[in-house]
Amino acid sequence: MAKFIFKMPDVGEGVAEAEVVEWHVKVGDRVEEDQHIVDVMTDKATIDIESPVSGVVTTLAGEVGDVVAIGAMLLVIETEGEGEATEEEAEAAAEQVDDDMSDAPTSEEVAERIEVETPDASDADDAASCAPAPAPEHKGEAKVLASPAVRQRAKDLGIDLAQVKPAADGRVRHADLDAYLAYNAGSGFGAAGKSRADEAIKVIGLRKRIAQNMAAAKRHIPHFTYVEECDVTDLEDLRAQLNAARGERPKLTMLPLLITAICKVIPQFPMINARFDDEANVVTRYGAVHLGMAAQTDSGLMVPVIRDAQAKNLWQLAREIGRLAEAARTGKATSEELSGSTLTVTSLGPLGGVATTPVINRPEVAIIGPNRIVERPMFVPDGMGGERVAKRKLMNISISCDHRVVDGHDAASFIQGVKKLIETPALLLVD
Repeated sequence: MAKFIFKMPDVGEGVAEAEVVEWHVKVGDRVEEDQHIVDVMTDKATIDIESPVSGVVTTLAGEVGDVVAIGAMLLVIETEGEGEATEEEAEAAAEQVDDDMSDAPTSEEVAERIEVETPDASDADDAASCAPAPAPEHKGEAKVLASPAVRQRAKDLGIDLAQVKPAADGRVRHADLDAYLAYNAGSGFGAAGKSRADEAIKVIGLRKRIAQNMAAAKRHIPHFTYVEECDVTDLEDLRAQLNAARGERPKLTMLPLLITAICKVIPQFPMINARFDDEANVVTRYGAVHLGMAAQTDSGLMVPVIRDAQAKNLWQLAREIGRLAEAARTGKATSEELSGSTLTVTSLGPLGGVATTPVINRPEVAIIGPNRIVERPMFVPDGMGGERVAKRKLMNISISCDHRVVDGHDAASFIQGVKKLIETPALLLVD
């Protein structure tokens, strides 16, 4: 027998380390060549890693949440025949694991050197149901679809996922765990008049990245937020008319219309479609609008990017939004599709509230947040020089900006330009 030291592979250009988000094997397990053994996360995406050899696992490099450097030992596998490491080398590598983990960067150190790839909300119509790809099942277990975060929480609570009733798509989510706990009141969870047990949940994976990125954005960027009310009654009427005549084309939501308005106004305010390298003290203003679209998942928020949004019509935008939302939902979005945005739109849809103060997706300098559409009585022209009261559909639009780069006057003027197009929607269809 020999021991094979499997080192963390190079998982992407410029990536120096990766975080372990879920082990699919444990010490003593038999693994086969090409078997899925671990999920790791970089600042770009979650990556599945497979075993290069068959054998028995003897050592794992740390626990879930630990950071492993590229080229450092990931695990040791005992194989038949000659291996790539001697017994002494394998034992030395195993002893080095603790030292490697103690030298791993802190959350603050990681936050200082990674870029924000995820903002703080989602577009409910297009991507609110996005969820990461279900974690592969372990051999011998019943088939249960759930994200790594849900699996970890169930493990911490001592819940057998096979006993939890999943949602309609067969995937167990956090809400399903809550329902299970409430139903099984006899265990002391969720019963009327009884307190639920405390939970200590380790912050790992995407949630850890979000925590680091949001802290870095708020620490480095002086935010200010401007909010304006828009009458979207005519825009909603136009959307209904276009959908009625769409044929085989994708259904239009509010998002393609809003993106079109943004792209038409952006050329007048190039400092809003920009990224700020505060270390080099350089602002890059982009000619193309690579628009980030926030998407909610069970584990946290992802930002698929619509490339060259300014060059797409309403139907092309709707199709691309649907494609990227599906890629995020199934966990198939590539690192290229999750990076490189120059401006981000984030929305909670029907949950959007009256106004939001979204956190900027660093190193971008602005983020736009449409809020919930509400119906209210308004004074409108009566066609005879007077006014009358009518029911109108109203929506607030928020924009948060980096005050080092964007002045308040420019932010307000930009949103006023978007408001004009939204309230006169025929202008959206004019080249």
